[in-house]
Amino acid sequence: MLDVIKTRRSHRKFLQKEVEPEKLEELLRAAFYAPSSKSLKPWEFIVVRHKELKEGLSRASLYSRFVKDAPLIIVICYDTTKNRRFKEDSSIAAAMISLEAENQGLGTCFVQVAEAYEADVGDTEGYVKRLLNIPNNYRVQCLLPIGYPAVKLPPKTDDEIEQHKVHNETFGSR
Repeated sequence: MLDVIKTRRSHRKFLQKEVEPEKLEELLRAAFYAPSSKSLKPWEFIVVRHKELKEGLSRASLYSRFVKDAPLIIVICYDTTKNRRFKEDSSIAAAMISLEAENQGLGTCFVQVAEAYEADVGDTEGYVKRLLNIPNNYRVQCLLPIGYPAVKLPPKTDDEIEQHKVHNETFGSR
């Protein structure tokens, strides 16, 4: 598992190759296996493949410009009526999708939507909600553009482990 974690990188450039339906199914299965507070699973997943909708999502923020070039985008939302831990739960589901994407030879990048604000569109989340017809009681956590990476990025190395950030028993104790 550490090999998958070390090779998982944020990809912003994708080959123009469709993601096979069975791979998409595995990504979503990974998300549904994610732990959630009280097992309430507050998440919903919107799979976006339509060119115009991907173009629209690319205008959600300065950081989402590249998503239009991904073969598909998984938009992760959460139901605010289900639990208080919905934001954390949906982020864990996004991490599971990201790891399974790497495992499947695919790439992705977590594009924050919740609590984002951009001068071009104002309320980023409101813009995405209007574009995708998301009900009021849902929040949008993130966009996950998915595709075959156009560039192979090097894996992370053990040099990136920062032991000084590990504390024993109390903060500051090494």
